[in-house]
Amino acid sequence: MSASSPALAPPAPAPRRPGIRSGRRLLGAGALLGGLLVAVALSLAVGARATDPIVAVLALVDPAALGPDSVDAVVVRELRIPRTVIGLLAGAALGVAGIVMQGVTRNPIADPGLLGVTAGASFAVVLGIAAAGVTSVVALAGFSLLGALAAAALIAAIAATSRVGSDPALLVVAGAAVTAGLSSITTLVLLGDPETLDRYRFWTVGSLTGRDLDGALALAPLIAVGIVGAALLARALDALALGDDVARGLGFRLAPTRAAAIAAIVVLAGAATAIAGPIVFVGLVGAHAARVAVGGSHLARIPVAAVAGAALVLIADVFGRLVVPPGELEAGIVIAALGAPLLILLVRSREGLRA
Repeated sequence: MSASSPALAPPAPAPRRPGIRSGRRLLGAGALLGGLLVAVALSLAVGARATDPIVAVLALVDPAALGPDSVDAVVVRELRIPRTVIGLLAGAALGVAGIVMQGVTRNPIADPGLLGVTAGASFAVVLGIAAAGVTSVVALAGFSLLGALAAAALIAAIAATSRVGSDPALLVVAGAAVTAGLSSITTLVLLGDPETLDRYRFWTVGSLTGRDLDGALALAPLIAVGIVGAALLARALDALALGDDVARGLGFRLAPTRAAAIAAIVVLAGAATAIAGPIVFVGLVGAHAARVAVGGSHLARIPVAAVAGAALVLIADVFGRLVVPPGELEAGIVIAALGAPLLILLVRSREGLRA
């Protein structure tokens, strides 16, 4: 009896060609970069006093051409350029911190505040105002960074004395506990000192106004170090995304890798918080924008997340200038209003939660 003919298998789908995939990634990255350039232009030209784009460019490159008493030159150079530079630095730092945070925790809704970094920075600022009477923006930046480092050290100690360090989920829980504890103590101090509360409330909303450009530029090298450190961790983060066993099999040591990742998050998020105050959701949005735009490895996502984070902060700042004229809404409030619905959508969407 002859064997029956095998059934014809359905044709396999044609694989995507590498050229098409690379073209889409370039297109996505280019779109985000174009959005950043538009955001910078709007940040320099838009506000309570509208400025012609050509006048804004002249104020930037040749203020003498506008005359010695030009109000536009003063507005652009002394008000808008500092807040634009601060927005670029803080947004880029938070965007990259979000990439590292989501990579090390394997949690697609992780944000730099998840490990208590922002709460530690805020607590240290409150102590600086209440106990030391600090008013200088540069000094507050130093307290903010020290607080972020102290919170990270506490998380590292918890991880070292238990199995938290080997379990990303438990690391997140530990970070949430540290955040809750520090936030409670911060609130207790503020409720007992109205003068400190009055000073602190202007810092805590997350704003690009009233900040010290010199202090921000002093922290710029620290942000650059954090971004370079994140890029050096890219291969390890790619391996961690495949699971701990696979990462070990590829030769990566998990504990040092996670410690280095937490250090990068502290440097980036702590510096950004010192510059612009605690701004939430930038890391979340920047990381997901990079994943949608270029996908691929963490090394490809890191610069794109920096661009996306910077663009988001500047756009939020511009929107805040226009929504309640002649007043302004702080960028942190605008981003929180935009980020909360996005977080809800990500939680409800399986596609959004795919690592």
